[in-house]
Parts: sequence; structure tokens; C-alpha cells
Amino acid sequence: MITVQSYGATQEVTGSCHILHIDNKKIMIDCGMFQGEEEQNNEQPFEFNPSEIDYLFITHGHLDHVGRIPKLINEGFKGTIYTTMATMDLAYIILMDSAKIMSEDFQTHYKKALRKNKTKKLKKPLYSTLDVEKTFTQREWINPEYDVYYNLCAGINFRFRNAGHILGSAFIEFSYIQDGDSKTIVFSGDIGNNNHLVLPNLQKCSQADYLYIESTYGNREHQNMKKTLKEFQKVIINTLEKKGNVLIPSFAIERTQEILCILKEMYDNKELPKCKIYLDSPMATKATQIYKKYAPQLSQQCQENLQKDGEVFHFEPLTYTLTPEASRGINDIKSRAIIIAGSGMCNGGRILHHFKHRIWNKKNAIIFVGFQAQGTLGREIVEGAKWVNIYGEDIIVKASIHTINGFSAHADQKKLIKWVAKIKKLKKIFLIHGEKESQKIFQKKLIKELQTKVKIVSYKEKIEL
Repeated sequence: MITVQSYGATQEVTGSCHILHIDNKKIMIDCGMFQGEEEQNNEQPFEFNPSEIDYLFITHGHLDHVGRIPKLINEGFKGTIYTTMATMDLAYIILMDSAKIMSEDFQTHYKKALRKNKTKKLKKPLYSTLDVEKTFTQREWINPEYDVYYNLCAGINFRFRNAGHILGSAFIEFSYIQDGDSKTIVFSGDIGNNNHLVLPNLQKCSQADYLYIESTYGNREHQNMKKTLKEFQKVIINTLEKKGNVLIPSFAIERTQEILCILKEMYDNKELPKCKIYLDSPMATKATQIYKKYAPQLSQQCQENLQKDGEVFHFEPLTYTLTPEASRGINDIKSRAIIIAGSGMCNGGRILHHFKHRIWNKKNAIIFVGFQAQGTLGREIVEGAKWVNIYGEDIIVKASIHTINGFSAHADQKKLIKWVAKIKKLKKIFLIHGEKESQKIFQKKLIKELQTKVKIVSYKEKIEL
């Protein structure tokens, strides 16, 4: 019997975690962190026995796909981890950053609890930086190449294909024998948007019997990239010319590198007004270095940048602020600054400090260039909040707010359907990694367009293939 059970990213976007059970082998695909409204789920024990998992496959390095791996190991996982080399490198910096943030938050809450004599009620961080180090030193990591078939164990083969979502991302094909016939199940991870800025297009999936596919933007189409770039550049230019500042909450991986590519091109073409640009994120800086390390895997535009001046992303106005002191120094800049900082959903990180100092000023602009999950500060602002609470202080929102969805690293409804339509012999589609209403719309569209069976996966539901 072949079954799949999902313990995250079911009728929600985050917490990706799926277990494929083939004969006596249990294969986990992703082990991600819950974010937004479901964040409290991270503290709960896994609702399965981690010691029974034989293999862990990672589709890509985003926190909602890798964020609970140290916890999985702490609770008993002793198996082998499979992912691309680039994903492994990115996962390391993501997990180290996650551990440091949890530790800092704990220390802050501990001081407050100490004054109230309530330290016993405090919950400790999910894991430490030492746990992250052990994750990479005490477990076996295997790094498959794209497009190569590998044998996992008797009767099970797999292949990684480039998903075009972030550096190292993959959709994974598992082939196995069932009742004498060869079958294939595909886990999409996150499917890329094919915007050509940093990564090449995602690869085609030629054949599958079953498909577990993300549905983050299954209910809509993105603005095309030409219009997206025009809109982004217009906000940047207008704000700087009015001596305002631009704040860009950005995910450290992929989105930041895309923004740097665009700003570099504007600068090279003399379209960028005089300004100072700050990448105020140590993690994004490290991620950018990893992207440069894997430059041959990047887009044609990145290759051209490298050939032109030896730099993929860096240019003269750009400053990397690594220390807290350097970050605070940005507050002294009164005008004509572009500040790129995390977290991408504004639920932590240095962007909050910049909001505190600038969100109340109508000269400034905030550009949201990524998905904002329910329950995050970013979602509040995008939905029109007039006041926000930052570090216990209520602050009025007067900066202009701009949401530019065309940058999304996720394929939209049209691109998802186009990708799925080329998969031959597809018997059934399972929707994961999306909000419930988005999935309902996507389900109806898939059934209408492709005349195939489509199921929205429920939490812990055991699905027999």
C-alpha cells in the first residue's frame, strides 16, 4: 500500500511536511516552520514518530520548508537527508538565523518574565545554534544533481528537477512499482514564476501518475513582469525625487537578489536618482554570497552582469550593513535612502526598526514585493491598517504603501495550469501549500481546464494512492 500523509501546508501556506510511505519505507518531503497564525504549532511535538522516518527530502531552503529539521532530529530522526548542494548551503544560513532569532526572543521574554516571577511558564526555543550545527555534522547529507535518476532503495528511484523558485529549488519525482506497474508521484515544492531576473525557467514535468502541487497563488494571476518593473521603478524614482526614503521588506533568499538585480540595472542605465542603498540583513548578505558562488546556475542577466564588471549583484551606491551599529546608523540618513531588510513578512527582523523610524512620514514609501501570510504585520499593513504596534508602541501609518505581486517567486494560476497541463498520464492532483479559499478556486479551475481529479489535502489525512 502506498500512502501520503501531510502534517503541514494543508489549507495553509506554511509548515510544509509530507510523508510518503512506500512498502516499509517512510520518506519525508520537507520539514518546514509554521508562520503567521499557525506559528504556535511549531512548539507541539510531531504527530508521528521521527525515528521511523528513513529519508528526508528537501525541495528548497525557505524556512517554511526547512525550519523544523533540527527539531525533527532532536525528536529522533536518524535518517539520510537529500537535497541539492545549493539548498544545503542556503538551509544552513536560514536555520542559523532562525535559531539566533528564537534565542534573542527568548532572552527578551525571559527578562520580562523575571520581573513578574513567571519564568517557569516560558517556553524554550525550538532549537539552538548548536542543534543547527549538529544537523549538518551528525546527519548524512546527499546532494543529487538535477536531471539524474538515483536509486534510493530497492524498488524506489528519484530525480530532482529545477523548480525555478529559488537557488537550488527542485520538484522531486519518485518512481516505484505498484501491482507490477511503474508509478510516479511528484512533489512540486514551490513552483517558480519564470520571471528571468535571477533564475532560469522551471523545467517541465513530462509524466506522473500523482502530483502534490503548491497552490499559493492558485486563485489569481500576477501582473506581467514588464508592468511590474515599470511600477517598481516609478515608486523608487518618485519617492527619491521627493527626498523620501523607500523601505522594502524582503525575503533574504531570491527576492533580495531580484531587487538588487533591478536596482543595479537602473544604476547602470543611469535611471536611478542619486541615493544610498542599504542591504540591512546579515542573512540576505550571506545568501547573496551563496548566489554568487553558484553563478553558473543563475539567469542570463546575471551571467551578463558578471561578464560586464565582475559583479552579479553589487554596484557603487550599495552598502551591506552587517552589525547592529551599522543598522542603527541608517536612522541618521534623512532622505534618499533605499532600505532592504527582513523579515519579508515583517514579523521580526530589522525592518521593524526602520518602520518605527519612517512609517509615520508621508514622504516615505513601503514596497511589499512578496506574499504576506495571515497573522503577520505585513498582512495588516497591506490590508490597510491605519496604525501598527511596533515594540509596544502604536505608530500611525502615513507612508505610501505599494504591493507589487509580479515579483512573486511562485507561479500564478495561469502558469501553474500551463505546467500541469504538460504532464502526461496524470491520474490525480493533490493541492497543498495554499490558503483554503485559494485552493477552492484553483481546484475548480483545474477540473474545468484539465478534466482531471483534484483533491484539497486535509491535515493528517492519510491518502492511499
